[in-house]
Amino acid sequence: TAGRRGTGATLFVEKIAGAAAREGRPLEQVEAIARRVNESSRSFGVALSAVTTPAKGSPTFDLPAGELELGIGIHGEPGRERRPMMTSGEIAEAAVDAVLTDLGPRNPVLVLVNGMGATPLLELYGFNAEVQRVLGERGVAVARTLVGNYVTSLDMAGASVTLCEIDEELLGLWDAPVSTPGLRWGM
Repeated sequence: TAGRRGTGATLFVEKIAGAAAREGRPLEQVEAIARRVNESSRSFGVALSAVTTPAKGSPTFDLPAGELELGIGIHGEPGRERRPMMTSGEIAEAAVDAVLTDLGPRNPVLVLVNGMGATPLLELYGFNAEVQRVLGERGVAVARTLVGNYVTSLDMAGASVTLCEIDEELLGLWDAPVSTPGLRWGM
């Protein structure tokens, strides 16, 4: 279906650009940082069930039992490929490899393992362990990791993996104190 969709990258863009704005940087610099983060980020989502939107009242696509959808969008859009159910490790390999093929980072990365709305936190942390294993096997250095439900699709079961290649400036902005309903650290 569609090409790049962003999914979890929006969290990295908003946090890092927000930290730059909070420092008082000019709007042009904040915009340039936001674009840099966007260009340095890639996401890949996997659905184990479709989302049911309030407006439609039914699932946005049909996903038979025992199958999963790879490459989904955050608004319930179907993915680019359907496969028989896979293990958490196999899903992590498919997601990480899809992101690395497009991103090919040379610097450390921020990692977001994001729940799509109906995946228990325990399962997300188990999936994160597999994502970290795959990144280690691929030689990718991880600077920071965030796991949770941040950019969701209501009741969709599944997860997305987002990587953002960073440098010292972007890492400093990521680490800057934040106090919002979704993110809170350094205060």
